[in-house]
Amino acid sequence: MKKFLVTYHAPADAMRMPEDITPEQQAAGMKMWMDWFAKCEGHIVDMGAPLKNSQSQSVDGSFAPGIKQFSGYTIIQAESMDHAKSLMQGHPHTSGWSQAATLEVHEIAPMPGM
Repeated sequence: MKKFLVTYHAPADAMRMPEDITPEQQAAGMKMWMDWFAKCEGHIVDMGAPLKNSQSQSVDGSFAPGIKQFSGYTIIQAESMDHAKSLMQGHPHTSGWSQAATLEVHEIAPMPGM
C-alpha cells in the first residue's frame, strides 16, 4: 500500500471557532472525527493533529509568522490516489463547519535508497 499525507486548510478565524463552542458542540464535532477514523480503520497510519502558531523561515534564516492556512494533517495508506480520495468522502473537515475549509491529499513518494 502507498502512504498519503492529508493536509487540512482553514482560515485562522475558522480555527479560532472551536474556542467559542459549547462542550456539547465540541463532543459532536469530535464524534464526527471518531466516526471517520472508524470508517477508515486499517488505513490510518497517523491520526495527526490540529496545527497552530506556525513560523515561516526565510532563505536568510529569519522567522516570521506563517501565512499559509495549514491547520492539521493525517497520514493514511491506500492502494491508489483514487482509493485515498474515496476515503475522504464524508470527511469531517469538509462537512460544512467552515465554507473555506479544504483538504488536500498528497501521495508520499518513497525515498530513493531508503
